Amino acid sequence: MWIWVQRIAIPHQQVESATLGIPRGNLSDLYPRWLGARELLLHHRDPYGTDITREIQTGYYGRPLDSSLPNDPRDQQAFAYPLYVVFLLAPTVTMPFFLVQKIFLILLIVLTVASVLLWLRATRCNILSTSKLTWIVLAVGSFPAIQGFKLQQLTLLVAALLAGSMAAIVDRRFAFAGILLALATIKPQLVLLPVVWLALWTFANWRERQRLFWSFSISMLALAGCADIVLPGWIREFRAASADYYRYTGGGRSVLDVALTPVWGRALSVILIAVTLVFLWRKRKAAEGTPDFSWSMALVLATTIVVIPMFAPYNQLLLLPAAMLIVAVIRELWMANRIVRFLTVATAATFLWPWAAAVMLSLGVPFLAPSTIQKAWAIPLFPSLAVPVVTAALLLVGRGIFTSYRTSRAPCDRERPQSSLVSDGE
Repeated sequence: MWIWVQRIAIPHQQVESATLGIPRGNLSDLYPRWLGARELLLHHRDPYGTDITREIQTGYYGRPLDSSLPNDPRDQQAFAYPLYVVFLLAPTVTMPFFLVQKIFLILLIVLTVASVLLWLRATRCNILSTSKLTWIVLAVGSFPAIQGFKLQQLTLLVAALLAGSMAAIVDRRFAFAGILLALATIKPQLVLLPVVWLALWTFANWRERQRLFWSFSISMLALAGCADIVLPGWIREFRAASADYYRYTGGGRSVLDVALTPVWGRALSVILIAVTLVFLWRKRKAAEGTPDFSWSMALVLATTIVVIPMFAPYNQLLLLPAAMLIVAVIRELWMANRIVRFLTVATAATFLWPWAAAVMLSLGVPFLAPSTIQKAWAIPLFPSLAVPVVTAALLLVGRGIFTSYRTSRAPCDRERPQSSLVSDGE
């Protein structure tokens, strides 16, 4: 997969950009947030301002965008995050950006490895060390992770924070879980449904779980309040920046919007959210660490990836807990009815296709003409839209298997041993 990205995908983007005159700068998704944080904290400039946006474009694209040029990107790369993201980036604002990029790349790789182990803990998958290593290799070698590394995407940080929060909940460290969950709201669209689910779960057993609510609420008030001290009225500016983002990107499109049409996609998104909330309500009393809780966690994350107005592959790292549960009960899924078996095959195929296609294309580089390779460059990305859809469908249709499998033990205990799109870059 790494070879395919370096030898095929990036060269294709470079050729396309040169042919169409598409600007290419550092193409780092971290840069807009970092520059906004630097200008706010060091020079007291409003990161939501149009002047900062122009400076961001100069670094990100290599020059400011020109609306009169038909091939210039629509994404203005404005600072469209909650302001308190600057607190996470504050230690880096005095460093040159090329150094920040290298440090952040290492950090994202470490966090992705840690998130695999945390998801295994959150789903109670007590497996062999060799199996853990396999999960790590597959995660770091997946296109969503590689795309996140190349773009320095904060989604990977949010995924690690969510994994840490869920693992802390399973360990009954509710106060710590609330803090991590609050920090993860730097990407609100990824955290909204998990927050709603955890609110339902918390109020279902308020006496034992209320520390999660108070910790999250106090942390959010602290983050928002401190941000308002640094830049009064930032919430209003953030809302305006978010509205502008959806306007210049065409309103934001979910996986279902792209696969179907915006009208049908949004209608199905509403139905899927409603169905998910109904099942989450039924499982709201499930104790942490039980199969019911693990299934609810996997379902809410899979649903999030399907319905959010962004279909970037790097978001699919949040499907890791669903993949872990599917692997844990794969035999039971295969022995179920035809619909479950079909969805199991479809899910496995969509997960495995990118690696198989990347291997074939990478092996063909020395033997095939560059033009042939370039025509076929996108084959590993073909199932990108289907991955979250079939995963969520399998979790819903096969819910009885996920929630009843070995109810007295963790879903992954059977493996316990008897004795335990991308940017340029290096």
